[in-house]
Amino acid sequence: QVQLVESGGGLVQAGGSLRLSCTASRRTFSRYTMGWFRQAPGKEREFVAAIIWSGGSTYYQRSVKGRFTISRDNAKNTFYLQMNSLKPEDTAVYYCAASPLGTIVVVTTGYDYWGQGTQVTVSS
Repeated sequence: QVQLVESGGGLVQAGGSLRLSCTASRRTFSRYTMGWFRQAPGKEREFVAAIIWSGGSTYYQRSVKGRFTISRDNAKNTFYLQMNSLKPEDTAVYYCAASPLGTIVVVTTGYDYWGQGTQVTVSS
């Protein structure tokens, strides 16, 4: 079992930045692909970004590419989502997730463990 705890959400003006963190409870976190998803009110949960266990490969949803950066620190069992140039349409609850698959995963069904979510609100 892997427990994930997110932090770093909040309210920010358009154009601002936030950094989300997700800390895992197990050392074997280092072998998991980690992903960020988000869910806006009335919408389905959507993929944002993912990073494989080594950090050597990342993948982003088109709408965030160039603005968001996913990274990980396996020594700290933590991974991050740096969000710059935020837009009102980025407003959502952001979830971190862990997948035992050894590749980039962009669908929710590929992830076994989820955090509780953290609210990100971008005002215009």
